Amino acid sequence: MMKHLQKLGSALMLPVACLPICGILMGLGYAIAPAVMGAAGATEGFAYVLGFFLVKAGGALIDNMAILFAIGTAVGLAKENNGTAGLAGLVSWLMITNLLSTGTVSVIAPGLCQPDTTNWVAFSKIANPFTGILAGVIGAVCYNKFKDTKLPDVLAFFSGKRSVSIVTAVVSIVVSAVLLFVWPIIFGVLVTIGNAIVGLDAVGAGIYAFLNRLLIPFGLHHALNNVFWFDTIGLGDLTAYWGAKTEADMGWSVGMYMAGFFPSMMFGIPGAAVAMIQTAKPNKKKSTIGIVGAAAVCAILCGVTEPFEFAFMFLAFPLYVVYSALYGIFTVITVALGFRAGFCFSAGLTDLIFSASLPAANNTWLILPLGIAAFVVYYLVFLFAIKKWDLKTPGREDDGEDELKIELANNDFTAMAEIILEGVGGKENVTSIDHCITRLRLEVKDRLLVDEKKIKSSGASGVIRPGKTSVQVVIGPKVQFVYDEFKKLAK
Repeated sequence: MMKHLQKLGSALMLPVACLPICGILMGLGYAIAPAVMGAAGATEGFAYVLGFFLVKAGGALIDNMAILFAIGTAVGLAKENNGTAGLAGLVSWLMITNLLSTGTVSVIAPGLCQPDTTNWVAFSKIANPFTGILAGVIGAVCYNKFKDTKLPDVLAFFSGKRSVSIVTAVVSIVVSAVLLFVWPIIFGVLVTIGNAIVGLDAVGAGIYAFLNRLLIPFGLHHALNNVFWFDTIGLGDLTAYWGAKTEADMGWSVGMYMAGFFPSMMFGIPGAAVAMIQTAKPNKKKSTIGIVGAAAVCAILCGVTEPFEFAFMFLAFPLYVVYSALYGIFTVITVALGFRAGFCFSAGLTDLIFSASLPAANNTWLILPLGIAAFVVYYLVFLFAIKKWDLKTPGREDDGEDELKIELANNDFTAMAEIILEGVGGKENVTSIDHCITRLRLEVKDRLLVDEKKIKSSGASGVIRPGKTSVQVVIGPKVQFVYDEFKKLAK
């Protein structure tokens, strides 16, 4: 089960990767013409037209995020990432959202869907990212199962990949029939959980941030994000923020479920990285700087934190729990002080700059004092914990464990791929090759042939074994290039 959930998490990165451009376009558009999003300002002239154009361009993706999830999830989960699965995901999305719309449900099951009832609200929200992900999963499963279907000659035209969308449509009808009764229950549970956390205000935001980080090793943080960032139950902090909504429109302080991540990602991680470098063994300081230093830069600029987190979460998991708790604490403080900012991708400098001009943004100047405090606290906590508990963070491994490690900064992706391939037992032992935003994801025949020490010597930040035959190699944002070389070598 965990293996499939983690693969789903990887697939979700494909549609999520579309979102940064939305933030840039909408941020620029609002800065040029605030009136486009309802703020005071001129409503005519070249500047207004340009701003309007940019906001609409960004909104084209933000407003249709659920469809991106349906198509992107299907392609990401499909064998060979085939585009036919994307079409199947779209077919499933259209089928489910039409059959479970309030207009349809009120006719086929009037007792289940009456205006001004909870069920009516539930079905009015059926076109959400959760449904998009479900549709994508259905499309991918149908593709993987039926892409090689052979039919009698009279129906041969519909054989193979052409049969996938047909099967998907039928399966989606069955799923819609089940969801007719199940979706109101799921919706009610999500609303209860969401309202409980929202009711706790800043503390609730802190609890969410803590759980978000704590669940990353298991790939389950996406479930939480779907409730709090995207409009599944009416919360949708991310979609509300980039839709120029404010607390007056939504009933909660828009941006509060994103703002708390900025101090920790942009400043806290660099502070923790300095502590790791300082406590590294003298003969390993250079390699430690290469590993956690580069990871810290990724976190600062674009909010990509996995290279840093996976560098120590399994070596020193108690420290990772403390790290997650620090996220929660700084989120409570950040939200309570009124700092508000948003992101389309993650809480890095790029998103901070382009989100700072939107209506919900508030007290963004506080990032400096909050950031300085985060740097100092993360540094001191990590320094104390590493020394007190003698944790084996990067650079503190037993002598000999890291002698062969090369630097990813050299950009020798072929050499890196060669070492990883050797570490997983050679191409004869590899049955599946995939990647997400930071990790190379492999399936192997014989898990006993996998040499984690060898893999880490390539310069990888870490190795994860989520299943008996699953191997995930944490590379960082440059994983695409390692993947390309690895796939060539594994042919």
